[in-house]
Amino acid sequence: MIDTAAALHHDVAGPQGAPALILGPSLGTSLDLWVPQLAALGRAHRVVRYDLPGHGGTPSAALPHPEPGGTTVADLAHLVLGLADRYGIGAFHYAGVSLGGAVGTYLAIHHPERVSSLALVCTSAHFGGAEPWRARAAQVRREGVASLVATAPGRWFAAPETATTPRGAALLADHAAVDPVGYAACCDALAAFGVRDLLGSIAAPTQVVAGAGDVATPVSHGRELADAIPGARLDVVEGGHLASAERPAEVTALLTAHLERVADG
Repeated sequence: MIDTAAALHHDVAGPQGAPALILGPSLGTSLDLWVPQLAALGRAHRVVRYDLPGHGGTPSAALPHPEPGGTTVADLAHLVLGLADRYGIGAFHYAGVSLGGAVGTYLAIHHPERVSSLALVCTSAHFGGAEPWRARAAQVRREGVASLVATAPGRWFAAPETATTPRGAALLADHAAVDPVGYAACCDALAAFGVRDLLGSIAAPTQVVAGAGDVATPVSHGRELADAIPGARLDVVEGGHLASAERPAEVTALLTAHLERVADG
């Protein structure tokens, strides 16, 4: 079911009454990023996938602070909480890729009562400093998202041929369709994000997945998360920044096993 009435465009699937699982996408992608995982994750969970502002079906108007430099990960996290509240979801499991993972990390730190478990896929406690993201935001505001599409395969995929597959082509088409206002605002959120000193407060059972060929958030970033979050587990798969799309079976297996461990206590 696609619902366009809420601030965040989203999809809900899976059994009624099952534990809720919210899935967050990366910058430049839509909720379709999670299509390869949906069937497996939806067997035992009520799965809610959402689009970031300006991405997929979510308008940039969903942003509370769309002005340059105004958007933070906290803003995006509060939109996710609003989505959960819309469905009467109290606590939920959460998995996110890149920026979607940062949203989950923020929620686990600042709203621990809402996060039953956490899966962080190809993400980081920081994203390489503010200036590159501010520069990218400025470029997109000036030239549009099309100026980035040609370089996206190198940022996203470890195997260049992935970009020419139907799956890769669909991801790149989603990227090209992103509203520059929303994309630039999400860059601002990444620029301002940094939670290294707060990771030790995360109590949710946490699975970290890193891509061996990820140049955007290298394995060292995943290791930093896993080392600092109490009890967290790190697994490395082949693939680049969008390892969930490039190596879907491996990522699905890791996420399913993580959720089964949480359910078993």
